[in-house]
Amino acid sequence: MKTLILNGSPKKERSDTLHLSTAFARGICAAGGEVETVHLYDAHIEYCTGCFACKHNGGVCVIEDDMTGLLQKMLETDVLICSFPLYSYAMPAAMKNFVDRTMPLSSWNMVRNAEGKYGHNMQFDVSRLHFVMICGCGFPNSRHNFEGAVRSFRLKYPDSTVITVPESPMFNIREAQQFTAPRLLEMEAAGREYAEGFSLSEQTLLSICSPMIPEEIYARFANTMK
Repeated sequence: MKTLILNGSPKKERSDTLHLSTAFARGICAAGGEVETVHLYDAHIEYCTGCFACKHNGGVCVIEDDMTGLLQKMLETDVLICSFPLYSYAMPAAMKNFVDRTMPLSSWNMVRNAEGKYGHNMQFDVSRLHFVMICGCGFPNSRHNFEGAVRSFRLKYPDSTVITVPESPMFNIREAQQFTAPRLLEMEAAGREYAEGFSLSEQTLLSICSPMIPEEIYARFANTMK
């Protein structure tokens, strides 16, 4: 099984959220497979111009940059993990730019699904691809923080799995390892569970998306961080 992590954090290798995504991917590939990580802030990806040429010419973007290769990687992947920190209650710019530039995957023709939502027909076979969003934030809990990013991601990828983890700056603090190490082990176990059927139980999601330490203690701790 091939797993591709798209890291949308400008911190690149130092991303807080990337600790979680790497552990999850390690669990997915425990029974065999490979993981590749792409740091989107290292890639040359221009902005989509909205010309829609790709929707009429078989999916070829008129912009020549790194997105051509990334789209090919995407089509050859079994699990695509979009890993990013919460920025202004949404995706960081590099991740949103990547999502915008996946325009060539779909054609101009639109169809209406059973729920009444219109969408574009695909120009490429993406049936093997499973989407996972892993997002961390620096707030003490998930309430009133992740809702916008989750809604946006699920509108784009309806059958995706979404993991949101508060208190994520703790993953880059050595003194917090007594709290973060168990969560990373949970993420690895969740990855193994996901590999069995490309889904996670409500119990698993409740556990891995919960605060690692009491909210009030984390908030006091975070207020001292510089």
